Amino acid sequence: MDPAQFFTASRLVIVAGKGGVGKTTVTAALARAAAASGLSALIVEVEGKSGLAAMYGSPAFSYDEVTLAEPDEALGRAAVRARTLTPDEALIEFLEDAGMGRISKRLMTSGALDMVATAIPGIRDILVLGKIKQMERRRLADVLILDAPAAGHAISFLQSASGLADAVRLGPINAQARDVLDLLGDPARCQVVLVTLPEETPVNELVETAYQLEDRVGVSLGPVVVNGLYPELAGLGADPRAAAEAQGASLRDGEAASLAAAARFRLDRTALQAEQVERLREALPLPQLRVPYLFDADLGPEQLDLLAAAVLDGVAELS
Repeated sequence: MDPAQFFTASRLVIVAGKGGVGKTTVTAALARAAAASGLSALIVEVEGKSGLAAMYGSPAFSYDEVTLAEPDEALGRAAVRARTLTPDEALIEFLEDAGMGRISKRLMTSGALDMVATAIPGIRDILVLGKIKQMERRRLADVLILDAPAAGHAISFLQSASGLADAVRLGPINAQARDVLDLLGDPARCQVVLVTLPEETPVNELVETAYQLEDRVGVSLGPVVVNGLYPELAGLGADPRAAAEAQGASLRDGEAASLAAAARFRLDRTALQAEQVERLREALPLPQLRVPYLFDADLGPEQLDLLAAAVLDGVAELS
């Protein structure tokens, strides 16, 4: 599949997954891959605690939009921008758009939103989703990429519109909820990309989350991203001492045994990962994008380029 076709299939891509599976890393890599395909990407955070800015070598960002990567016309690379959305700031902006700017900040300092949130469950989430809906309608970028909350909260987060639409029958809250439901239910406007590690528990949770999202939210599911795959290495089964001699090197006492043990561990781990990838394929018939494990302590722009290249390679193989 052509990358431009893949990244413009839905204007909003929601990246979700269990905590610890690399959801934010995949979000950053998807944005990098879209930009490398000549499409501008706008990343939206809703929790504001990720290290996404550091991956791009950028200072931490907040509600105000920042540019994480400048466009490069020579390379055909578009810009990557980002911002954080919070319920309080989304409400202030909503009130200001409605001509009530004078009272908006006074409401925040008085704790009114906390009282409303207690009385109307899901109001915080619908404020954020409503702002995302507004951004999607305005087409602020070729693709919006939402770094969603961890899997458990992601379901209630996306389900908040349905709950509010049923609970509040009239008025602006109902209208906002209905608009968000239209967004989430339209595959041309929105899809969810789930992320997992090639391990038993994350795979189990991803499969469960996928069916819950389809049944309870009605959102379209895109390809599954399998993150953290060990790259296949040739020659791991060979005798380390013979391999060293073939390269004109020698091993000290004990090194051959240690290298052989490391090779066995790597082969066993790779086999286990392959087993989980196949199990996921059988349990959830969705296309897979596979992202390698990087043996780096920190991820920066150089590492993101490697992950983005893996994403683009996977997209090219999709039918």
